[in-house]
Amino acid sequence: MQKASGFKAITISRTGDFDVIEKTDYPFPVSRDGNILIKVHYGGVNFIDTYYRKGLYRIDKFPFVIGSEGAGTIVQLPEDAEALAKDEEYQKRGFAHGGKVAFYQLGAFAEYVSIPWHKVFPVSESVSLKLAAAGLTQGLTAISFIDDAYNVQPGDVILVHTVAGGLGLLFAQLIKARGATVIGTTSTPEKAELARAHGADHVILYPVEDTVQRVLEITGGEGVHAVFDGVGKDTFENNFKVLRRKGTLVSVGNASGAVPPFPPLKLAEKNIRLLRPTMGNYVTTAEESRRYGTELFRLIESGELNINIHQEYPFSAEGVQQAQRDLTSGKTVGKLVVKIAD
Repeated sequence: MQKASGFKAITISRTGDFDVIEKTDYPFPVSRDGNILIKVHYGGVNFIDTYYRKGLYRIDKFPFVIGSEGAGTIVQLPEDAEALAKDEEYQKRGFAHGGKVAFYQLGAFAEYVSIPWHKVFPVSESVSLKLAAAGLTQGLTAISFIDDAYNVQPGDVILVHTVAGGLGLLFAQLIKARGATVIGTTSTPEKAELARAHGADHVILYPVEDTVQRVLEITGGEGVHAVFDGVGKDTFENNFKVLRRKGTLVSVGNASGAVPPFPPLKLAEKNIRLLRPTMGNYVTTAEESRRYGTELFRLIESGELNINIHQEYPFSAEGVQQAQRDLTSGKTVGKLVVKIAD
C-alpha cells in the first residue's frame, strides 16, 4: 500500500462543550510490530466519547481523536506476520488483506487506524460493517458483564436502567435468554414497548412512576438480585433500596454524572457487592477477545442478538457534534453510528 502523509480525523484540541469537536488533518499511523492497518468505514458513538470530550476521563496528549470503536477493512497485516504465524491465537482469527473487521480502541473516528491485532475482531461476510461498528463495544460490554461482573442465572430478577438505550436493549435480550426476569426503566411508552419487544418483562416509566416502589411491588418486597446502572449519579442512591440482601450493583456508566463519594459502610446494610468495571478489563487478553468476540458475532449473525441502529451521521465536525448531542439528550433509542467511508 502506498501511504499518504496524513488523513482526516475527528479531533479535539481541548476539553469542553460540543463545539470543541472538529475535523482536522492527522498524521498517518506509524507501522508497529503486531499492528493491523485498517481503513475505517463506520464508527460507533458511545458515552465514553463524551466523557473524554468533557474532561471526565484523562487525556494525555492533544489533539485527541474522538471515538472508541469502529469497523472497516484490512489494508495491511502486521509487518511481523511471519513471526505471528507461530501464535495460535493470531492464526485462529484468519486475518487477510481486504478482510472485514471491527476494532475497539481510542481514536476510531479517523480514515485509518493502526490497531494491535488482539483488539481486532474478524467480521463474517453476512454481517455488515455498519452493524459490526454498532454492536461491538456495547455487545462485548453486555456479554462480558453478565458473565464476569454479575453472572446472571436462571430465576434471577435483574434491574436494567435506561433499558431502551443501545446497551440496555442488549442487556435485556441477553439476560432474558439466560432465563432471568428483566425489569427495566425508561422515559416514554414508545421506549417501553421497544424494551418489551427485546425481552423486558416489566418496564417502569421513571418520569411518572416511583421506581423503588414498583420494583419492590414486582419482587414481592424482596428486591432484585442485581442492578446494571449506566445512569450514575441520579440513580445511585435508589439502587440500594431496590437490591435484596447480598445483591450486586454493577455501575456501568455515568450518563447523569459521576457517582459522588460515599461511605463504604453503606454496603454493609445488605452486604451489597459494588463493581465499577470496564469492558476493556474483561476483554483484555488475546484469548478473552477471541472468545467474547466470536460469541458476539455468532449471536448477531444468527439473529439471537438484535442490534438497533437509531441514526447514522456524516463524517464531519457538525455530524459528530450532533451525534453527541442526541446521545446525551436521552431521546435516542438504540445505537448511533458515524459513516466514515463507503
